[in-house]
Amino acid sequence: MKVLIVDDEPLACERISQLLANFSDVEIVAECASGEEALTAIENGSPDLMFLDVQMPEMDGLSVISSQINKPLPLVIFVTAYADYGLAAFNSHAVDYLLKPFDQKRFETALEKARARLAMNTSATPDLPEIVSHLEQSANYHKHISIRQDGRLFLVKIEEIEWIAAEKNHVRLHVGAQSYLRRDTISYIEQQLDPTLFRRVHRSTIVNLDFIKELRTTASGDYRMILSNGEELALSSTYQKNFRNFFFEGKKFSVIPIIIIARENFRFLFNCFISSCFSA
Repeated sequence: MKVLIVDDEPLACERISQLLANFSDVEIVAECASGEEALTAIENGSPDLMFLDVQMPEMDGLSVISSQINKPLPLVIFVTAYADYGLAAFNSHAVDYLLKPFDQKRFETALEKARARLAMNTSATPDLPEIVSHLEQSANYHKHISIRQDGRLFLVKIEEIEWIAAEKNHVRLHVGAQSYLRRDTISYIEQQLDPTLFRRVHRSTIVNLDFIKELRTTASGDYRMILSNGEELALSSTYQKNFRNFFFEGKKFSVIPIIIIARENFRFLFNCFISSCFSA
């Protein structure tokens, strides 16, 4: 059995590789850290089975599947750290799914399902359009996000994240007095967040609207957001238009030096503005 491993986390790839080493009939044709690498490996290695991480920066597992719907595709076992995907519903479609962290017994169960499919000469995972559609619908906006830190894997509630900062190929999630580093680009993480709750305010910053306490302008015309914890974030010129049009009907921010908005009202008012833009 020729196997392809696709996961952007090196430790996850290593874990699957170690478990597969227990089976003499398994050949690992490639270990890929991105969706783009996976597509090349599928074409060159002709794997029978692919362990595919759902969440990856840039081109994720869903995009890999979508791009191969009309092309030869190996059997697929989904791998994810997100319980919110509702992947149990895929048992009738995909070979199986593995929810991180998984143990050896769970892994072997998934592998045996793949063996059974191959024995029936099932050359590809059936109903791929249904799988992709279900994933996209159920995974639009997560309620939790997984964090790996100090050898532990734990979940953080999305609604508790106050703001997110880009740090090269990672993002730092600020939650109360704590902050957590996660390997994702800020553009990718933005796509996973509910836009009625989170908004990009700078090319390197996303903010939770529920935690904005004040919106200020400075004497130099710069714009600052003050969060309920006292954190001060810049509102860059690229993202000023919506805020300016909303609060001042096209007037410049500089006409009013400090605007104070009740925390419980800010999200409601902002989303009313966004809705009116799209319905106009």
